[in-house]
Amino acid sequence: MTVITRRLRGRLLWPAAAWFWSLQFAVLNPLLAVLLVTLYGATPSQVGWVLGLYNVGGFIASLVIPTLADRTGDYLRPLLFCALGGVGLVAVLALTTSLPVAVLALIVLGGPPGVGSTLLFAQLRHEGAPPAQVIRTRAIVSFAWVIGPPLATLSTGAAGTPAALLLLAGISVINVVTALLLLHRRAPVLARDEAVRPSLLTQLRGWSRWMLVAAFILLQATNIATVTVATLFVTHDLHAPILWAGAVLGAAALLEIPALMVMGRLHERTPARVLLAIGWGAGVLYYGLAGLVQEPWQLLALQPLNAWFFATVAGVGLTVFQDVFPSPGLASGLFTNTRRAGAILAGLLIAGLGVLPAPYRAVFGAAALIVLLVLLGGVLVTARQAHSRQRFDAR
Repeated sequence: MTVITRRLRGRLLWPAAAWFWSLQFAVLNPLLAVLLVTLYGATPSQVGWVLGLYNVGGFIASLVIPTLADRTGDYLRPLLFCALGGVGLVAVLALTTSLPVAVLALIVLGGPPGVGSTLLFAQLRHEGAPPAQVIRTRAIVSFAWVIGPPLATLSTGAAGTPAALLLLAGISVINVVTALLLLHRRAPVLARDEAVRPSLLTQLRGWSRWMLVAAFILLQATNIATVTVATLFVTHDLHAPILWAGAVLGAAALLEIPALMVMGRLHERTPARVLLAIGWGAGVLYYGLAGLVQEPWQLLALQPLNAWFFATVAGVGLTVFQDVFPSPGLASGLFTNTRRAGAILAGLLIAGLGVLPAPYRAVFGAAALIVLLVLLGGVLVTARQAHSRQRFDAR
């Protein structure tokens, strides 16, 4: 009975860790601007600057911490360090009334906790987890982001900002506990010589690697840009009630979870390049058709295509990065930051199309074109690699 209990705990520990690490920021991010205004009296301009500095800190932390962890091959002790940073952040936010102190805490203590999920995926890779397990874990992350924002707003609406901080404190403590448990029962790493991994600079060389990074930045940008303008598109272009926008965005988020689970199964017997091509094709169809819809129900009906496309980007994309970049921390850190870089590009895309007569509809059209270019580029690269292998074999 003891053995069965231990195995059950082991099976539940990884999903629980992934859930609570993701839930921490699914709760914090929607509330951060509210906390800055209600607790510290920040102006709209100050909120913008603080959020910018906070994201810069997160960007740096998500590259530096996993890369340093690669040098030791230990991703769980840094995970514990990040968990303690989360507890410290909530403590400072609860105790201080000074905006500069809160900003400093967000930059210094807020960056490391954001690396938690990145380190979890790096540890999975380090332990030799198959791509299917990585994608299933990513589905848990998506589910946390479905639950987190409503949970944050409900707790704040019911009992104010103190309840939000208490909720964050509880999640942060649980993250410390799961990090300790993972550290205690770490699985034996597959026998291999870590020294055979190429150096960091060697892994960052090569046009194909940077083309991969650029492609996923573009793909992430299309998702962020279209999600950002979805509500405005529904209300301004489709002249529908705002509730339709909530239904569209909610359907996309919910459908992403089963899409990731199915994709994890398919990844066991289907090459990643095939899954990517199908997923990107779904993205071209979704964005292209969404730019043509005239009724909100039509946009809602297209959400399975949207969910499949983003599940490909978020799930299969992570496993591809882990294959291309041998160091697990570097792979997960780079993939995480394609989302952050994509957010910057999405803002530029929306701003650039703002001069058009129908700017929100144009965002969907531009997204279709971007994904189509990425798809064609992927096909060309794959064909070139196949041709190079044939020439090499002919010799």
